[in-house]
Amino acid sequence: MKNLATYDLMETMRNTNQWLGATALAFGSYPITGMMPNPFFQLVSAWGEVTERSFARMVAKPDWNIHSVVCEDGRDHIVTVETEVSRPFGDLIHFRVHGREIKKRKVLLVAPMSGHYATLLRSTVASLLPDCEVYITDWHNAREIPVSEGKFDIEDYTLYLVDFLKHLGPDANVIAVCQPAPLALAATAYLAEEEPKAQPRTLTLIGGPINPDAAATDVTDFGRRVTMGQLEQFVIQRVGFKYAGVGRLVYPGLQQLSSFMSMNAEKHAKAFNEQIMRVAKGEAGDHDKHNRFYDEYLAVMDMTAEFYLSTVERVFKNLEIAQNKFTVNGKQVDIGKITSVAVKTVEGSNDDISAPGQCVAALDMLTGLPDEKKANHLEPGAGHYGIFAGKSWRNNIRPLVLDFIDANADDGGKGKSKVAKLKSV
Repeated sequence: MKNLATYDLMETMRNTNQWLGATALAFGSYPITGMMPNPFFQLVSAWGEVTERSFARMVAKPDWNIHSVVCEDGRDHIVTVETEVSRPFGDLIHFRVHGREIKKRKVLLVAPMSGHYATLLRSTVASLLPDCEVYITDWHNAREIPVSEGKFDIEDYTLYLVDFLKHLGPDANVIAVCQPAPLALAATAYLAEEEPKAQPRTLTLIGGPINPDAAATDVTDFGRRVTMGQLEQFVIQRVGFKYAGVGRLVYPGLQQLSSFMSMNAEKHAKAFNEQIMRVAKGEAGDHDKHNRFYDEYLAVMDMTAEFYLSTVERVFKNLEIAQNKFTVNGKQVDIGKITSVAVKTVEGSNDDISAPGQCVAALDMLTGLPDEKKANHLEPGAGHYGIFAGKSWRNNIRPLVLDFIDANADDGGKGKSKVAKLKSV
């Protein structure tokens, strides 16, 4: 699998399907087809439109599309995305809201590196912007990073978080979503020993696999069944000639996407069939529910091979975080050294990716942290996506997280904004 031609073949197949969709759309849209009463041409055109859009999205990085936010004064304020720290494999970016005072709540969203871009958290960012200064980790697509930039594994990921937290200062509040939750915990523990004053004020871990063995899911079962040799042999490829990262070993985003889709194949097939019928009937829109979801879901990025393999081996197989044996640059990171950072875990009762029990395991590992600085919330009926971007997040979890941040602020929450008070009720 580790040859450039294999990667290019996969890209060729994607490109061909995009071309077939565009061809079908053009063919079915000829004016002369309107003279024929048979709906065949409408269906051909609709299939082409949906197919072209779907395969085109797979190689496009989505925009943030957060242009303004309504603040306490009731006015729209312009939002710009500014890079605070630029690194080869990922940046720290800030959503600057113009024309308002700087908010006391400084939030760092740690986005997952699991096949999708950080824009997967767009709605999470938008929900926090009215009441917080929001920063996020914007990870880069590995296929665009030259081999000369070197490796990037979970230790490097952890050190990136360490650097970002040093840049933000001790008044930062970290919210880590899914995959990076264990590494955000490790980065905080690393700072507790190396530079205690740079630790964040609070750490919220949402649906993360702190201890994958605490509750089995298809993800953890896969990690047990497959050997590291099998993974390296069958899923790792070299970036093809088209991209700047030519020759870099990666876990391709398209391969990850096929795994995502296969987990709920019937659901996705039904969604696309229904969308084709809506397009054929003229009922679909450019930004309808289907397109909003799949424009993001289908946009995938490659991960470096060393990051993917080290995550599977060290987090899921060897349980280094769960057993407090994780090392960075040869130095063990002791979770028990965290003594002052308030930690909250959030889980969804219907989460089939990181099942309840996996994330809350972090609290038992924090042996040096007083109980009054620990908190947990289990959201009834919520799945994985819902606990950070869905209705459960907006209506229930977000207010709880903001309250948790305020309760552990220097002023004990007395200085929180009027909007935050209203939204926390």
